[in-house]
Parts: sequence; C-alpha cells; structure tokens
Amino acid sequence: MSNRKSGRKSEGRNPDGTFAPGNPGKPKGTRHKATRAVEHLMDGSAEAITQKAVDMALEGDTTALRLCMERIAPLRKDAPVNFDLPTMSNAQEAATAASSILRAVSEEQLTPLEGASVMGLIENYRRVLETTEIEDRLAALEAKQ
Repeated sequence: MSNRKSGRKSEGRNPDGTFAPGNPGKPKGTRHKATRAVEHLMDGSAEAITQKAVDMALEGDTTALRLCMERIAPLRKDAPVNFDLPTMSNAQEAATAASSILRAVSEEQLTPLEGASVMGLIENYRRVLETTEIEDRLAALEAKQ
C-alpha cells in the first residue's frame, strides 16, 4: 500500500486514507498483529504466569500485589444509590424530584457525581413523560376530528 498522504488512491482506500466504497475494512473480531503475537506467546503459559504473579505478591512484591488486586477485586465504576424519590407522573413532579436531588447533594447525602447520574435519569424520564403526554393530546385531537 502506498503512502496515505500521497493523494493517490491505493488498494481500497480513498486519497484521504478512508475506506473506498466496497471495502468494508477488517472483519469484526479481527485482532491486531501485536495482540495475536502476545496471545501466541502466552498460549499454555497463562496459568504459570498468573501463579508466579500471585507468589510474588505473597512474598511482598507490591507491584505484583497491586496487579493481582486490580484483577481480583477491581475498583467499582458504578454503585447503587439508595435514595427516596417522589413518584413522578408528570413534568412538574419530575422537577420536584430534581429539587430533592439537589437538596440531597447539598446536604451531602449524595455525592455530586451520584446526584448528576440520578438527575440524568430524572431528565430522561421527564422527556418520556412529556412525549407520552404529547401523544395522548394528539390522539385526543385526532379523535375529535
């Protein structure tokens, strides 16, 4: 394949380097050469290497210990939030719920990140409520005609 920046069309690519029509690129699931090479090297040795890392961790190697702990008990990226929300059946009640979230964040019952996550859920639910209300109104108007 020629240089992508040359401006010439090359094997299935446009001059800007993007795929030309009819060239789907690599098939889904195709692994990079380096990944395949590492997998080939590790083939049959993964258990022994893992055991060695555990042994080193037990001997006090802090890097091996950190590596093992990251794999055994990784940090949680998300956790359930236990918080009472008022029932929401319209946009006004969603606004009330949003207000209670802000209050909970200001009173340190929720972290700002947790509050933002719950607020996003409330906003999405509010949109669903509004869309449903619009559909109901539209159906009522159409029924009158």
